[in-house]
Amino acid sequence: MSSSKLNLLDFSQTNIRTLHLTWFAFFLTFVMWFSHAPMKPLIMEAFNMTGAQWKALLILNVALTIPARIVIGILVDKFGPRIVFSCLLVVSGLLCLGFAFATSFEQLAIMRFAMGFAGAGFVIGIRMVGEWFPARQVGLAEGVYGGWGNFGSAAAAFSLPTVALLYGGDDGWRYAIASTGVIAFVYGFIFYWKARNTPKGSTYFKPKKSGGLEVTSKKDFYFYLAMNIPMYLILAVLAWKLSPAGVKLLSQTATYTFYGVLVALFVFQFSQIYKVNKEMLAHGAPEHDKYKFKQVAILDWAYFVTFGSELAVVSMLPAFFLETFTSLSLVQAGALGAVFAFMNLIARPGGGYISDRFGRRKSLSIFIAGLTVGYCILSQIDSGWPIFLAVVAVMCCSFFVQAGEGAVFAMVPLVKRRMTGQIAGMAGAYGNVGAVTFLTAYSFVDASTFFLIIGGCAAVIFVIVQFLEEPEGHMTEVLPDGTVQKIELT
Repeated sequence: MSSSKLNLLDFSQTNIRTLHLTWFAFFLTFVMWFSHAPMKPLIMEAFNMTGAQWKALLILNVALTIPARIVIGILVDKFGPRIVFSCLLVVSGLLCLGFAFATSFEQLAIMRFAMGFAGAGFVIGIRMVGEWFPARQVGLAEGVYGGWGNFGSAAAAFSLPTVALLYGGDDGWRYAIASTGVIAFVYGFIFYWKARNTPKGSTYFKPKKSGGLEVTSKKDFYFYLAMNIPMYLILAVLAWKLSPAGVKLLSQTATYTFYGVLVALFVFQFSQIYKVNKEMLAHGAPEHDKYKFKQVAILDWAYFVTFGSELAVVSMLPAFFLETFTSLSLVQAGALGAVFAFMNLIARPGGGYISDRFGRRKSLSIFIAGLTVGYCILSQIDSGWPIFLAVVAVMCCSFFVQAGEGAVFAMVPLVKRRMTGQIAGMAGAYGNVGAVTFLTAYSFVDASTFFLIIGGCAAVIFVIVQFLEEPEGHMTEVLPDGTVQKIELT
């Protein structure tokens, strides 16, 4: 396409068809991933759960996605998005059915923890969309993919309580959640049948080695190692939260075992990172192949506060409306809680488009400044507010949050093409680190303080974003025959 505008209704173009196939796959993963949130009262009643157990379930829901997005990013770069997305949809559909028909809180918790793999689907489409659209369009295309896919959480909040009522009885919520798993399972086969990794004639660049991100300087190597530490720390916090000192879901022995597994994974991952970068550490990287890892790190922290806060807020917002405005019904609270994610339809594509047009750093800075103010305003909502005004405040805050997400992933495919999946995986993992961090904080504080904590983190990350560098000129990739190919960034 020669124009910077995308005609999303022109299905005669293969890239547009691929975009729609991919965002809908992502949409289904989010419907499944957040199918529990609007069902809170029904699930708590069915299992006689305490408030602490419910908050633990919210944390479990996003915890596994931290390592899952790293793993999925590696698999996507190695095997391609077509087969990886298809497999993820099928497996997630089966896990969703397991959650729907769990018979104890322990089973419920295990299935919800495993469902974190569904949240890793986002990474797959980032690589696929990046393959199908040029740099001048990739921000908008990634924004459409991310925004319309993220809308799955809002769709779940809008529709599943009504579906549960249609099924009726004490098990209506089970059938409503199970139906999302069945649809995803079937779509996994459709996606494999219809999708392709790249346009005809294009090369699918793969990393030279798998197991870790390739960096291009010794300084970046140690920087990369340091950036992996927060992911393990937050998982250790999760283990503590589930231990006898927390909600008592894990025994003390199981907690210590969890810590041991984390240490083993930590050592293994660091050995893999060293293995991937051993040659570079000894001989350096070719000048044409170099990139700055700080670009990846800044995008990680930006996604920590944008997507991390979105995951945390959509998990608690229906219950927040229900508890703050007691006149609301379950269906009404679910619908109002969904407005935060509803903004994905326009905000995330808008953020990507603005990033394409007006610059990556400037756009991201404005969006993070906006969400900082937005969360401070949300912290002031109480039962004395008119409901419509609370909804407007949520929507305004949500716009900046999701536009910021769009701006982050407008930049990700422009860092290093052959490692787009891994870079997206790491940024996505940091989004989940943010979610677990904020939800853990929420388990100790009230909603007002929770929103202020997010706003404070955003203010710090606004400063960090000022060190982001605009992509210019071209990036280079090496073909299997050793030929260097240039990929334009404008």
